[in-house]
Amino acid sequence: MSDQPANRSDTFDIGEHTVHRLGFGAMRLCGEGIIGAPDDEEHAREVLRRAVELGVDFVDTADSYGPGVDERLVGEALGDREDVLVATKVGLLRNLEGDWLAHGAPEYIENQVRCSLDRLRVDTIDLYQLHRPDPDTPLEDSLEVFATLVDDGLVREVGLSNVSVDQLETAREIVDVATVQNRYNVADRSSADVLAACEAYDIGFIPWAPIDADDLATVPELEAVAEAHDATTRQVALAWLLAHSEVTLPIPGTSSLEHLESNVAATHLSLTDEEVARLDDAGH
Repeated sequence: MSDQPANRSDTFDIGEHTVHRLGFGAMRLCGEGIIGAPDDEEHAREVLRRAVELGVDFVDTADSYGPGVDERLVGEALGDREDVLVATKVGLLRNLEGDWLAHGAPEYIENQVRCSLDRLRVDTIDLYQLHRPDPDTPLEDSLEVFATLVDDGLVREVGLSNVSVDQLETAREIVDVATVQNRYNVADRSSADVLAACEAYDIGFIPWAPIDADDLATVPELEAVAEAHDATTRQVALAWLLAHSEVTLPIPGTSSLEHLESNVAATHLSLTDEEVARLDDAGH
C-alpha cells in the first residue's frame, strides 16, 4: 500500500474535538445479534483498547446495543479519556423479535442520557445522536431536549442518524448539528443528497454499514482495484469513502483484532483519481 495522499485531510473537527476520519463502530462487540453480552467481554475490551493504540480516536456506540452492554464495555475499556471522542445514540428500542422500534419521547431521552453517562463513565457525552426520528413524536420535541442537554452541560455536541435532508434542515433550526449518521457505502448511495447537505454545511457524515459484505459483492470493480494495491475489497471500500468526501467519517465495526488492524490499514491506501472515479461510477 502507498502512503496517504498529501491533499486529503486525515482529520475532521467535531465541535472543539479534532478526530481522525476513520473511527470505530462498537456495535459488533455485542455479537451479530446485537443483543446480550459477548461470550468474552475481556476480548471486547481488548479490541477497543487496541483500536485506540492504532490511532483511532472516535468510537461510536448506542444505548440500544445489548441493550446497555455496548456502552458499558466502552466505559470499562476507555473511561473518560480526553484523547478519544465517544459518541452514543438514543431513540431506538429492540424487542425480543429483533425489531428496531423508534422512541423519541422527550421524557425517554431525558432518562436515557443519564443511563448512558453512567455506563460510559463520563460526566459529559461528547456526541449524542438521535438514533432515528420517531414517527409518533414531533422531531422538534425530541431535539428541544437535546438542546437543553447541551445547555445543561450533559452533552457537548448533537448528531442525527437515519434522517432526510428535510429533517436535517428542521433540526438545524433548533440545535447545532455536528454530525449525521446514515447508511452509505460504495454500493448504497441512497443518502447521497444528505451527504451533499453535510458537505454544504461542513457537518460530519458518518456512513454506517461502510463495508457491508452483501453490498460490496455487487461492485465487481472493487476486486480489480484491490488487486492493483495488494489490498482487500473492504480496505478499498473504506479508502473510497475517505477519498469520496472530506466530511466522511467511516466507523467500520468488528469484534476481530485482525479485521480491526486491516480496517485501520485502509487509511494508508491511496487510490488514484481514476480509481476513485471508477468506483464513483460503479455505484450508479
